[in-house]
Amino acid sequence: MEWPSILLSGITLAAIYGLLAIGISITWSSLGMVNMAYGLTFAASGYGGWLMAEHFSEAGVLVILAGIVTGALIGVIVCLIAFIPIHDKPNFNVRGLIATLALSLIGTQLLLMTFGPQAKTLPPLFGEWQWEMTEELILTADQVGTLLSSLLLLGLTLAWMKGSRRGLEIRAMMMNPYGAAICGIGVRSTGIYVMAITGALAGLGAVLLCQTYFVSPFSGLTPMIKGVSVALCGGLGSVSGALIAACILGLVEALTTAYLGGQYVLITQFIVIIVILLIRPRGIAGMLDKAREA
Repeated sequence: MEWPSILLSGITLAAIYGLLAIGISITWSSLGMVNMAYGLTFAASGYGGWLMAEHFSEAGVLVILAGIVTGALIGVIVCLIAFIPIHDKPNFNVRGLIATLALSLIGTQLLLMTFGPQAKTLPPLFGEWQWEMTEELILTADQVGTLLSSLLLLGLTLAWMKGSRRGLEIRAMMMNPYGAAICGIGVRSTGIYVMAITGALAGLGAVLLCQTYFVSPFSGLTPMIKGVSVALCGGLGSVSGALIAACILGLVEALTTAYLGGQYVLITQFIVIIVILLIRPRGIAGMLDKAREA
């Protein structure tokens, strides 16, 4: 594999990991919760896309929309169960982490009981064409589609957060949750919007990744680990940091797969993460959250 192909593969992986990491960062900075049910959201979204393709239509747009909607619904359910009842209780950070982890375990078992252990596959979402730019660089439909759809949804999300009333409320929660509450911003209602948006990001990431790999009850575990790792590496609460970290770790994964083998990906990625956190303990662009620490 030549360098142009490795770089393209790294950027494609970065687009997917960026969706997951940004969702985790937004959840943490606005709600103060590390959502350990993100893997469940990922797996359920993959099944949502599979059900659409299996029983209704294999059209790529519809499969993607099914995954996004499923992710948003799972995010709202997680919010109703694991955030709203306990967000004002002592030690919420720990309580929320345990609650979302418990939901993830329960939900994974429900998926296993419902769909069985056999892996499902998604149809090609963007066709099967390819464009040979040079002898060393060939653009495939899934790579181009993954990049464009990720950038589109992320751009729409950020534009909505900057231009809408609800988006401004979420940004206020990210800056200072206590100050936002004093100003009359509803923590519970804002939490539902946050979890729906971040669930939709996970849903898109799920269908994009599962078209290359597979859908199974446990398919969300590795993406959740990588999403949390990217978010920590970039700095919890920082969207720009998450994007930078996603590019770095995506490139590391592509290089490792090309020269060492896929079985060494997690090892090399965590070595890079450890080095970055030793140099910058709060991540590449981590924010000092004094309001939350107080």
